[in-house]
Amino acid sequence: MHRHDEEEVRSLGRGRSAKKREAKAIEELAQRLTEITDSELGKLPKSPELCKELELARNTRGHSSRKRQIKHLAGILRGHEEQRLAIEVALDGQALVQRQETLAFHHLEELRDRLCAKETFAAALTEVQTLYPHLDKGKLTRLSGSVHEHNDKKAAREIFRQLRKAAEVTDVVT
Repeated sequence: MHRHDEEEVRSLGRGRSAKKREAKAIEELAQRLTEITDSELGKLPKSPELCKELELARNTRGHSSRKRQIKHLAGILRGHEEQRLAIEVALDGQALVQRQETLAFHHLEELRDRLCAKETFAAALTEVQTLYPHLDKGKLTRLSGSVHEHNDKKAAREIFRQLRKAAEVTDVVT
């Protein structure tokens, strides 16, 4: 093979290092499949053969045995490229949904913290009224006042519950 041909193969990603990186990525996918929950696994597209091998890998307990089984599962995934790509897309979609849920949860926590601080209460209440117009303003004001004056942790938890319920109602409506 000429030097120019070798450079072309490497630039296209078909060199030995590229193949090793791809094999490692598939092995990591196989490892990830053995670690996800049953409900997440049920949502993934998979053939009966892959189901059988996946179940075997998930139930193998010995460290060396499990590692060997994961490598075998990775080999099967390499042989079924379309299915592997569909699984990767589904897992990426699940990860995106989880990230969005986490961000929404953190936003509600931050909103609750601003409602519980005297300095930011008025601005946070205005934001809550804009985001969740159906939420009871009087109840939030009473709960926040309890937190401001008595450092009432129970009231702070109730504020968060009210915000989460309002967010769920808003998500269902939209």
